Amino acid sequence: MTTISDLSIGLAKTVENAGSVVVRIDARRRFPASGFVWSEDGLIVTANHVVRRDTKIDVGLADGSQIAAQLVGRDPSTDLALLKVEANGLTTLDEAVEENVQVGNLVLALGRPGGSVQATLGIVSALGSAWRTRRGGQADRYIQTDVLMYPGFSGGPLVTAGGSLIGLNSSALMQGVSITLPTTTLRRVVNALQEHGRVRRGYLGVSTQIVRLQEDMRQELGQKSGLLIVAVEPSSPADEAGLTIGDTIVKLGSTTIRRHDDLLAELMGAELDTKMPVTIVRGGELQTLNVKIGEQS
Repeated sequence: MTTISDLSIGLAKTVENAGSVVVRIDARRRFPASGFVWSEDGLIVTANHVVRRDTKIDVGLADGSQIAAQLVGRDPSTDLALLKVEANGLTTLDEAVEENVQVGNLVLALGRPGGSVQATLGIVSALGSAWRTRRGGQADRYIQTDVLMYPGFSGGPLVTAGGSLIGLNSSALMQGVSITLPTTTLRRVVNALQEHGRVRRGYLGVSTQIVRLQEDMRQELGQKSGLLIVAVEPSSPADEAGLTIGDTIVKLGSTTIRRHDDLLAELMGAELDTKMPVTIVRGGELQTLNVKIGEQS
């Protein structure tokens, strides 16, 4: 019984301490949502889908005060929005060591849809490698929990039993599953939003479908499939580079292209307005063209 009592007291203390970074987000007509302090100088992260307006956004801090917030930027593909309030010396959370987060660990999802912090307890139910959201965003790690996402919890943090930050909870990334964006993804997207107000993504201007390569080409390349170009947008980077319908993309830069996710991942990390070699199969022969990577609008 002592062990259970100690655990209960410890979890309550974690909620009390970590709850100091959790804020209320008033940026939609209905029920408020949650967010949390990202930096001491007033950066607030929350879920993009709960920020329904670009102005007249209010943030309720843990001390009960309410302060106006400015929208710095948003990334619908990872369901992340970045806000800024005029405040300094705000409390932040230490980040959890990624390797220490394991399936079965106790975790707490925190929210502040009202005036006080709320919490729900669960475990890490699944972990995986990098994955792509249904809107094309790249998440650096798959983190699934069995925590119950109460109304208004989206945008709040997931923390370890000791109070270290694991990531941001969102109910919009996957239907019926509690998914957490890891801190590595948050940092990357926050940096992009601070610099550009959006996440810049590379663009070729092609429509493709997966095709199986001919046997001789499979042997030469060591891959079974590529992406057949079925449409090229006029005046796009692909068009200007000389890519045409019927070409099969098998490599972009040094990355092997077997399926659509390979191409999207390479374009996401590509330096914009620079030329990259693209290797294609045309008429049964390998050719390399140089394409200037554009920006997806």
